[in-house]
Amino acid sequence: MTPEDLAAVGLRYQVDGAVATITIDRPEVRNAQTPAMWRALAAIGRSIGDDVRVVVVEGEAEHFSSGLDRSVLDPRGTAGGESILHLLAGSDEAMADTIGEYQEGFTFLRDPRFVSIAKVRGYAVGAGFQLALSCDIRLVSSDAKFSMKESALGLVPDLTGTKPLVEAVGYSRALEICATARVVEAEEAVRIGLALSAHPADELDEAVNTLARTLVSTMPDVVTETKALLRGADQRNLDEQRELERTSQVRRFRAVAAAMSG
Repeated sequence: MTPEDLAAVGLRYQVDGAVATITIDRPEVRNAQTPAMWRALAAIGRSIGDDVRVVVVEGEAEHFSSGLDRSVLDPRGTAGGESILHLLAGSDEAMADTIGEYQEGFTFLRDPRFVSIAKVRGYAVGAGFQLALSCDIRLVSSDAKFSMKESALGLVPDLTGTKPLVEAVGYSRALEICATARVVEAEEAVRIGLALSAHPADELDEAVNTLARTLVSTMPDVVTETKALLRGADQRNLDEQRELERTSQVRRFRAVAAAMSG
């Protein structure tokens, strides 16, 4: 997609060396999201090259994202050209398939080729919360506020946020956060494992930049291999994990030896 195409749905995408930055750029509505934005995010994901090793996701101005643009829930609305009316007009299967297409705007952030970092200021609500959860790491400002508001609308989280939420905070806490739709502020988010660290608002940029620089300073593929080992480790038994570790290490030894001899 061209920069103009992305701007039309409220997104910016920039690549600086090995670091790519995706910015939700709709500050006038606290960076609310639309189906068109999710489709564009999926397109960005498909376009990311192997030279990118870190992807930072952020919101323009004071907030990460206030979640779903409410006009999507109005049958008369036309947010991004799609509304609830478009979903309800189809069969249950077609409706599920469309949601599956929306989910692709979130799942690409788990790609093992790079590490994804959510830079969260202010509100990360609903779809915004789930976008942050899609990232490998979340760094937040001290005024950050997470909330899974779907239950307050009679809905469930459906943009791939349930699995990483359970992985981050455990089943009971995840259920409580989703079912009550309450706000989780920055200090608690760090304490329960939802965020890696919290920073004063004017120091968040540098904290993310420092982490990104550190991640790209290693040899190519080291972080990729490490991410592949860690992701899903809790679902594998010890023998399966041991096998992955040793086969991965063989590749790393070969790569290091080749670099030294070159």
